[in-house]
Amino acid sequence: MGRIIYSAIASADGYTADASGSFEWAFPGLEVHAFVNDLERSVGTYLYGRRMYETMHVWQNLPEGPDDPAVEAEYAEIWRGADKVVYSTTLADVWTPRTRILRRFEPDEVRTLAASSDRDVSVGGPTLAAEAFRAGLVDEVQLFLVPISVGGGTPAFPRDHVVSLELLDEKRFESGAVFLRYRVG
Repeated sequence: MGRIIYSAIASADGYTADASGSFEWAFPGLEVHAFVNDLERSVGTYLYGRRMYETMHVWQNLPEGPDDPAVEAEYAEIWRGADKVVYSTTLADVWTPRTRILRRFEPDEVRTLAASSDRDVSVGGPTLAAEAFRAGLVDEVQLFLVPISVGGGTPAFPRDHVVSLELLDEKRFESGAVFLRYRVG
């Protein structure tokens, strides 16, 4: 049975994007990227909303050249090797293999997917994650906090739902970023 994992990179004050919608400050350095790659190897299916899919689909064709970092090529291979489910009422088509569109997020379908999988299911993006938290689906949170305060924007966690967390693991990176792994209680 696979776990349902919400993984996010957030500012120290808890936002995945700032008030203007930018998340350029969140791009991981090589050390963090390599650590992310190790975590992502367990993922068999990514669940995305439209915006997160539009952000992530670039990995289908990255890296673009031999001078790109090896960790990016490694991540691209991991990403391409997984299935993707995109929840969208507006997206007409997808641009990547192993990808399908569903018009509604159905918690029972996600439970069944995780229960029948020998790999983990990753929930991508705070909007979709909020639905998964409200439905009681999320087993684990993998949170990367970067050393910046952006003062507002898109919160990493739902504003209208209490999420109890039990710390399982932590790691500090040279960049000042911190990884926190929690069991959802």
